[in-house]
Amino acid sequence: MSVAGLARPQGRVRILGIDPGSQRTGIGIIDVDPGGRVLHVHHQPLVLLGEGDFAARLKRLLHGLAALIDEYSPQEVAIEQVFVGRSADSALKLGQARGAAISAVVLRDLPVSEYAAREVKLAVVGTGGADKLQIQHMVAAMLGLSGKVQADAADALAIALTHAHVRATAWRLGVDARLAWSRK
Repeated sequence: MSVAGLARPQGRVRILGIDPGSQRTGIGIIDVDPGGRVLHVHHQPLVLLGEGDFAARLKRLLHGLAALIDEYSPQEVAIEQVFVGRSADSALKLGQARGAAISAVVLRDLPVSEYAAREVKLAVVGTGGADKLQIQHMVAAMLGLSGKVQADAADALAIALTHAHVRATAWRLGVDARLAWSRK
């Protein structure tokens, strides 16, 4: 049986979380075993600044994500949806960076799930209004990481953790993963 195009896990599942950005894109990779235990694999901010013009930053994002996908071989990907709270120009650049990230993923035939920032905060901290420091603290605690995790990387790990939670809930309930988290 498949839930929202995701195969029933026979072993561990590797999830790549992406927090897209036009200056830094957060990367977080976790493994989830069939019992639901989560293991930290990798995290980093993919720094795009210093690459020249905006088109060069998008190229760096595409190539950087491709290299990480080749190195870590994730089976599923979760990405944050665009939040339009800043200027129109910022929202447009963020959308373009998000599109580049999704392109890097779908070119490798990986399934992509999308989560709103509020959903991620709710899943990881317990409140949809959590701030960056709360996300950083909870991600570190949940994954047994010492020290402060860089903000973009912590957000990416939080997105991956949210996806792990949603997919596990969907399997337990026997429903489509999109319905497991839906508030509708």
